[in-house]
Amino acid sequence: MQIIDGKKVSAQVKEEVKKQTLELKETHGITPGLAVVIVGDDPASRVYVNNKKKACEFVGFKSEEYALPAETTQEELLNLVETLNNKKDINGILVQLPLPKHLDDKAVIEAISPLKDVDAFHAVNVGKIMLGEYDFLPCTPAGVMEMLHSYNIEVSGKNCVVIGRSNIVGKPMA
Repeated sequence: MQIIDGKKVSAQVKEEVKKQTLELKETHGITPGLAVVIVGDDPASRVYVNNKKKACEFVGFKSEEYALPAETTQEELLNLVETLNNKKDINGILVQLPLPKHLDDKAVIEAISPLKDVDAFHAVNVGKIMLGEYDFLPCTPAGVMEMLHSYNIEVSGKNCVVIGRSNIVGKPMA
């Protein structure tokens, strides 16, 4: 039996991204920028967003947080997404799910430019994943695969079980 140390793998990946970010800054004058949008006050979402902010800071990314009240309208949220789509210094957009019930998460996801959809939830990016021609991969499935690869665990040709079929983890993992 082999124990996989996810924290160790995460630290290694962050160190590598930190090096690549520094190289990007030094050679091209580019600082990657991530915009994170959180609507409402879901405690789990707040923890997740805070962790993303810390990770961005560690690897040298610019991080912008847009914390909106739960009463935010669909139009206001879509307008913000459009603004972020057009910001040259923002390379990635992440809208933290779940959204309050009165907001249409599918419309919000589809409003994010596929070129900035770091969660890979936009239909264009989901299609690219299915074709094997992706720009982004969903975070959790990509993290699982990175852990397996870092321990030289080959999954090709093996029978694997994926429990759950959510669009966020289960389906992309499969």
